[in-house]
Amino acid sequence: MTTGWTKSDWRKKPREQMPDYPDAAALAAVEAQLAKYPPLVFAGEARRLKHALGEVAEGRAFLLQGGDCAESFAEFSADNIRDTFRVMLQMAVVLTWGAKLPVVKVGRMAGQFAKPRSAPTEVMGGVELPSYRGDIINGFDFTPEARIPDPARMLQAYTQAAASLNLLRAFSTGGFADIGRVHSWTLGFADQDKAERYREISGRISDALEFMSAAGVSARTAPSLSQVDFYTSHEALLLEYEEALCRIDSTTGLPVAGSGHMIWIGDRTRQPDGAHVTFCEGVQNPIGLKCGPSLTSDDLKRLIERLNPTNEAGRLTLIARFGAGKVGEHLPRLIRAVREAGAHVVWSCDPMHGNTIKSASGYKTRPFESVLREVREFFEIHRAEGTIPGGVHFEMTGKDVTECTGGLRAVSDEDLSDRYHTACDPRLNASQALELAFLVAEELSAAGTRPAAAAL
Repeated sequence: MTTGWTKSDWRKKPREQMPDYPDAAALAAVEAQLAKYPPLVFAGEARRLKHALGEVAEGRAFLLQGGDCAESFAEFSADNIRDTFRVMLQMAVVLTWGAKLPVVKVGRMAGQFAKPRSAPTEVMGGVELPSYRGDIINGFDFTPEARIPDPARMLQAYTQAAASLNLLRAFSTGGFADIGRVHSWTLGFADQDKAERYREISGRISDALEFMSAAGVSARTAPSLSQVDFYTSHEALLLEYEEALCRIDSTTGLPVAGSGHMIWIGDRTRQPDGAHVTFCEGVQNPIGLKCGPSLTSDDLKRLIERLNPTNEAGRLTLIARFGAGKVGEHLPRLIRAVREAGAHVVWSCDPMHGNTIKSASGYKTRPFESVLREVREFFEIHRAEGTIPGGVHFEMTGKDVTECTGGLRAVSDEDLSDRYHTACDPRLNASQALELAFLVAEELSAAGTRPAAAAL
């Protein structure tokens, strides 16, 4: 932590992508109320995640980070949480097989309510209004009233995040995550038409589970087969909310972001002397940093020094997001910058944000093939550089939406209107997310990752 840091230091710095609340008194009242609430996550949990990410940085584990583009108040339900959690467990089983490594599971859940936007306003039918910035800030409806930033939305976001975490903890330890149950769902996916290439992998996983059972290794004798560690993460965009939930760890006496286990800084808010970097440098949580095409090598070195001055493994995850066909232009120079700095980092691939296009039907979408191409380029470059491709970061949902084109079920431009439910960016549906996990598993297996005892 920076000496003399306080959780309100960010207020003196230039800020980007944050709302101007018209009622300062109402904002102050909400912040004061949130400051009295219990933290959503605990310091010991954040430390465990940091240790797990340290293993990823050393090539002894693999990171799977995924979930909603932006969580919605209107679509909040136990079923949606369960379905996304289930798909992430399925993906983790497949990736564990491919990497022969433990998979660290981090959801974009229980806090991913705010979104940066490319423009401060949007126009519809000749009417210009402030952009929708996520349910924690303003409303999705295209009306002047809905688009006014409302601080009371932070209280609803807190309540929804607390309920989500309660359910995720129950799912993680209550038997829902049993590896046999999870794999049985995956077998159903591999039995589909056109899924022949995935049946062999599913069959080999089945053989491994049957061998373990015959050897006496079961959920009863090995609780890790029926329980998982599952962590939450979100972009720390709305700093009033983050400051209000920042707490002092009673064990270490150091500040911790109580809003989520891991927080990240977006590609639009990573100014080295800006408000978001200033806040994140002082908390002890694992920090993610989105790295887009405009990030210079010098700025990356400055950010590494600001965010991880003690070079602690697991503290900093660099999330590369360039776009298919552009990885070779940008990733090697950033890898060299990290090497020159002697920094211990986790390298993760976000193949979603650089591959958003507008379809012929008018919907924003992401072609599955472009997403897969960027992942493959990410692995190829790390192989060439002799560095560790530590993880993947997907915007996805457990629902059967039609927002990204392609995949096993061949979603087309014409299909997008069928079930296009996202409030912001297009997400992989359950089938596309699991298919991508199989394809990433093939990359991991071909890469010959270091042997280690795989576990969930």
